[in-house]
Amino acid sequence: MEFDITRLIFTIPALLFAVIVHELGHGIVAYKLGDPTPKLAGRLTFNPIPHLDPFGSILLPAILIIFNSPILFGWAKPIPVNPLNFKKLGYKKGMAITALAGPSMNFLSAFMFGLFYQLLSNKAVLSTIASYLGAGFIKSIIMPLLIFFQYAVSINVILGIFNLLPIPPLDGWRVITSFLPYQFEQKLQPIEQYGMIILIVLLMLGVLNYIIVPPYIFLTKILLGF
Repeated sequence: MEFDITRLIFTIPALLFAVIVHELGHGIVAYKLGDPTPKLAGRLTFNPIPHLDPFGSILLPAILIIFNSPILFGWAKPIPVNPLNFKKLGYKKGMAITALAGPSMNFLSAFMFGLFYQLLSNKAVLSTIASYLGAGFIKSIIMPLLIFFQYAVSINVILGIFNLLPIPPLDGWRVITSFLPYQFEQKLQPIEQYGMIILIVLLMLGVLNYIIVPPYIFLTKILLGF
């Protein structure tokens, strides 16, 4: 099995950015909805240290890269949120909006990096840059940036889609349960302790590939202009 060091170099920073902005999305929206918990916990920052989960942010992605996994994902430490502070919207609406904020940040980031990629990969733009800064600048600076933008788009799209799956503890599960009657939500709560096992089994069986890959291909082609 061949180890791709280039993939590791570009993927890790792109993944770290993606998981951090994902959690920041949750935290900022929760704070705006009246919950000071994320701010008090020191999590409303781009500083990666408070967000990093040693296993989910570093070790697991590295393992997936080394073994050439077709799907790369990870996570940061969940941002603490107290839904009882969502007094204006209420517990359920507040939780739904806060849960959607994470994937929304990933899709927004993918769109942003896609714009950067399409702009810098334009032949006219490249020609103009080369005329002023030289071909060496294109090779040493622009080309690595384009590779990073591709990875950033790819990872943010995957994380956005992945987190919308209606499986605990993902955001899609939070959104769906927030619309259920309280009694039904309580009955489903015991499933949450098995959520990670369910995810791992679905991943090992390749089921998630059939769910994630089609929309992933569709969105990345649009965002990267392929």
